[in-house]
Amino acid sequence: MNTRQTQLQTFERLLDIMDDLREKCPWDKKQTLQTLRHLTIEETYELGDAILDNDLNEVKKELGDLLLHIVFYAKIGSETNDFDIADVCNEICEKLIHRHPHIYSDTVVKDEEEVKQNWEKLKLKEGKKSVLEGVPKSLPALVKASRIQDKVKGVGFDWEESHQVWDKVQEELQELQEEVKLGNQDEIEAEFGDVLFSMINYARFLNVNPEDALERTNKKFIKRFQYLESKAGELGKSLMDMSLAEMDVFWEEAKRL
Repeated sequence: MNTRQTQLQTFERLLDIMDDLREKCPWDKKQTLQTLRHLTIEETYELGDAILDNDLNEVKKELGDLLLHIVFYAKIGSETNDFDIADVCNEICEKLIHRHPHIYSDTVVKDEEEVKQNWEKLKLKEGKKSVLEGVPKSLPALVKASRIQDKVKGVGFDWEESHQVWDKVQEELQELQEEVKLGNQDEIEAEFGDVLFSMINYARFLNVNPEDALERTNKKFIKRFQYLESKAGELGKSLMDMSLAEMDVFWEEAKRL
């Protein structure tokens, strides 16, 4: 691994390159906080994919892309005299010190859960009116539900036992079935949302990340379906020309593989 001095030198090199790009590159010169936003989101998802694939070389590359974006935003901020990269670093340093009194002060904690609870309490003391203020509005719904549940758990609003959560899942499923029988589409959607929310809650009690679990299933389905497509192609057939029974033969093969 690189020494701290080398790490600092490479970070300085990146800052110098960013200065050059902002001054000399037509594309980089045109970028704003707003135009970079969707690109940053895309890079974050690409990092997430690399982590799920456990491709550490790709993780390294995607971290570099995200770091570039952070430096880019800081460079733009410096041009308007609002903030620069030092301000960004100092801001997070001060926040980390303040929110870790068990490291930088005399607060004593017994475990990880107490650390998380203290974190949320400190955020409220900093002026936030709700523990849910820190949940981004633009998060995908599944991730948002998971973060909401984590946040309220931090202030003690949570189930005590996993079987209670599973009972809630069963209750929500029953309510969904009742609305399906009645045929009220709006209520069906509402109850379906309740089922998903309760399942995400149950996943938390099982120490399962629901986003990762669903993406794992997505990847598995894609792999099996593409195997099915390739086998149909070998037979010179289109999937539309095959019966479900014929397709199921290859699907089962894919599962075994």
